[in-house]
Amino acid sequence: MKKLVSIMFSVLLTFGLTACGNGGGEVESGKIVISGKKFTEQVILTHIVAEYLKENTDLEVEVKEALGGVFVLQEAMKMGDIDMYVEYTGTGYLNVLKNEYTPGQSPDEIYEATKKGYADEHNVTWLEPLGFNNTYALGLRGDLAEELGLKTYSDLAEVAPELSFGADPEFFERGDGYDALAEAYGYEFGEKKNIDPDLQYTAAKDGEIDVITAFSTDARITQYGLTILDDDQDFFPPYYAAPIVRQEVLDANEGLEETINELAGILSDDRMRELNAQVNLDKKQPKDVAIEFLQAEGLID
Repeated sequence: MKKLVSIMFSVLLTFGLTACGNGGGEVESGKIVISGKKFTEQVILTHIVAEYLKENTDLEVEVKEALGGVFVLQEAMKMGDIDMYVEYTGTGYLNVLKNEYTPGQSPDEIYEATKKGYADEHNVTWLEPLGFNNTYALGLRGDLAEELGLKTYSDLAEVAPELSFGADPEFFERGDGYDALAEAYGYEFGEKKNIDPDLQYTAAKDGEIDVITAFSTDARITQYGLTILDDDQDFFPPYYAAPIVRQEVLDANEGLEETINELAGILSDDRMRELNAQVNLDKKQPKDVAIEFLQAEGLID
């Protein structure tokens, strides 16, 4: 009797762990959990994908908005807590797969290597890119750049000790982040500051921080009169955005990959910048911006 109870308990425990999806067990078809990172663009993209799938599939779509950075999301994917989010090729290639970027590598080369690495190491599939490249860019007030005669990243090295540098905490931890950047260009800034990525533009505009790590698709660059310096050594790799999905979820939902790939190429750098501006400058809700975009593109009614 005790042996029978022990066997039954083992079966129930195994079933429970599988049902929870932890460790990549069997996946329930008909449902998908979509998430993203904690900044405006990512929240918009989360809702673009979610609203598109609600309209164009029979899936039950759950949104976990702004869950965290790449390492939080990667762990959530591994545990089966989320199924999909939009990632950037440079981030996947460098920070998750721990590859080394050689200046001059093409966007296609980075994408294909990242796609293969995720499939082999994480059983996660990279779908077709959405069309825009949101790379890092060093920015500062236009008047300060003019005063110091700064046009390139290399120009910045000589005056760095007199300036402060601000970035989100993740940038200081990334393989392609602050330490690598400082080594490549010989930077020794007078002060380094952690700051929320959505607050750094205002901080630069108001002179609270001199140099920030802007994102190239952020409309506040123009709005706040910031100057973006030229990455003259091509330090930053391409960061093309693409949906990534757990392979188990694609296997459990026939036709899902093809449906999501209908979003390929729908966003240019300028278009993404416009959507970001609607949230950051016009104070619209990210979900509303996503729905209006999809309707304008004829992707939902």
